[in-house]
Amino acid sequence: MNTYSRVIGTGSYFPPKVFTNFDFEKRLDTSDEWIRTRTGIVERRIAEVETNHDMALEASKKAIEMADINPKDIDGIIIATFTPDYSMPSTACRLQSSLGASKGFAFDMAAACSGFIYAMGIADSMIKNGLAETMLVVGSEKLSATLDWNDRGTCILFGDGAGAVILRKDTEPGIRSIYMAADGDHANLLTLHAIGVDFLYNRAKVPPEELMIKMKGNEVFKIAVRAMSDAAEKAVLQSGLSYEDIDFFIPHQANLRIIDAAAKRLKLDKDKVIITLDKYGNTSSATIPSSLDIAVREGKIKKGHNVVAAAFGGGLTWGSMFFTF
Repeated sequence: MNTYSRVIGTGSYFPPKVFTNFDFEKRLDTSDEWIRTRTGIVERRIAEVETNHDMALEASKKAIEMADINPKDIDGIIIATFTPDYSMPSTACRLQSSLGASKGFAFDMAAACSGFIYAMGIADSMIKNGLAETMLVVGSEKLSATLDWNDRGTCILFGDGAGAVILRKDTEPGIRSIYMAADGDHANLLTLHAIGVDFLYNRAKVPPEELMIKMKGNEVFKIAVRAMSDAAEKAVLQSGLSYEDIDFFIPHQANLRIIDAAAKRLKLDKDKVIITLDKYGNTSSATIPSSLDIAVREGKIKKGHNVVAAAFGGGLTWGSMFFTF
């Protein structure tokens, strides 16, 4: 009998504070039109008082409720984030306590915007190898705290939020394929130096603004278009199914032009592509699980639908998965 891991619950959370493109007009040399035409973003959410843990907790509660399980049934928690509240204790351990999910393990992992795909790869492997039966996988980011708000090239792109899924052992096909890749030779193209021991050691020598998220946008864009499209294609080829079997595509919500290029490679019409970028911007590891939750709760993605998800992020990292909901 084959063993699969299957998504049985989804959840998401976004802070109530809305920050629009027009708000940027008041503080930067930019405009709503400039941002929309180049990225597809209209607004994003900013966490004023919410911590990374707070957002992860709210998204997880919704996923647990949809899955109709007891938190004590959860064997392990993985949180994908590169913006944790603390280096230690991990956000996952704090979340375990807040949920009352008293058994099993909990840890954070970082792969930037590809983090959720990587975390799902780990959770899927654990379930298939008998190390767990029920997993909580979360992508949660408080990116607003890592931005240089005078850097027009980056601060307009990001927002805060969290998404979560409950993954459970099943005999029915769920996750059919997961693909992960990285290229550290391009690590300097997208960086955040303000978190880590190197930053702590040199904190008195370098202005904090210089250590916030920095991106060489044009170079990242060129690699992202190819890498995310290739990853999405590989997920389909490794799944044993075909392009015609795809019901929906959930791309990482970074840039509309990158999304369009990946959808074209998959031969998909626009009505099969889930877009949340306009309302929430790029929430890094939270984009795919939160977009999945939104589509599920809107009635677009239903049980039995085949879904491809693909992401690209700092590292550089990228990855994809093909799953039946």
